[in-house]
Amino acid sequence: MSGRNAALALAVLAALVLGLAIGSVPLAPGAVVRGLVDPAAPAAAIVRQLRLPRVLLAFAVGGGLALSGAALQALVRNPLADPYLLGLSGGAGLGAVAAIAVRSSAAWAVPLAAFAGALGAIALVYRLAVVSGRRLDPRVLLLAGVVVGAFAAAVMSAIIVLSDAPTLRNALLWLLGGFGGASWQSLAVFALYAVVPVAVLARSGRSLDLLALGDDTAEYLGASAERTKRIVYVAASLLTAASVATCGIIGFVGLVVPHACRMVWSPLHRTLLPVSFLAGGVFLVLADTIARSVLPPLELPVGVVTALVGVPLFAVLLRRTLA
Repeated sequence: MSGRNAALALAVLAALVLGLAIGSVPLAPGAVVRGLVDPAAPAAAIVRQLRLPRVLLAFAVGGGLALSGAALQALVRNPLADPYLLGLSGGAGLGAVAAIAVRSSAAWAVPLAAFAGALGAIALVYRLAVVSGRRLDPRVLLLAGVVVGAFAAAVMSAIIVLSDAPTLRNALLWLLGGFGGASWQSLAVFALYAVVPVAVLARSGRSLDLLALGDDTAEYLGASAERTKRIVYVAASLLTAASVATCGIIGFVGLVVPHACRMVWSPLHRTLLPVSFLAGGVFLVLADTIARSVLPPLELPVGVVTALVGVPLFAVLLRRTLA
């Protein structure tokens, strides 16, 4: 286990260095270090103002999505569950597309609209999933998420079809996700929204392990099953909503990364949750590095890269699981 942890720590360091070094202007590792420590270094402006906030934001968002995925997979007791399965992407996408369609000039209009749409989806899915006795049923939660997501996607598609070409392009670029607008300000805003949900989920490892044994067993061993379900659902949903509002919809991170970590490390959530956060950050930093360097000066949407990498990787992992 210590060897795997050391390998993960090295992967985190390597991903951060690659993210800072690779781009439209390639930088040597030495130039990256000098740019970080010396404000007067030739590469300081590129490293400090452009790449460092982008790399840190990608790492934080990737970690948040993977952490949310691991927690929600435990909540619904399905390792193939995804944070976006609960209608969040549809609600956030609808809010963002609506803001783009009305051409709001405010700098934070689209992120705020996306966050509001995600919160609306969270509330609606939660209300539909609470059954008799105010129990949160994971099976109904999945079905409610699919229904709400499908409805939001239908309305969003109608808005896109009725929009002009510039609006259509902007909406599609946002829906595919990206970090082109990353800045120290956006990183600070994401951190402000994410710090509490991350802390809550990180402390839920033991409760999720007990919940995996069944509600009655969890109650007998001292964990409140219903309280754990509500806390995990709200925290994971808010963290996903903050991620979507910051950079758009980036798929497969919350699905593939926890599944891989569960196979390589441990299914116990006291280990799985922090490992998933770090591995998710590495995965998204590398995906963003590929997105902005494979076809310079053009930049691919990060969601395209995560899908191209995540689909075959998940197929391999799924085959190994079923073998």
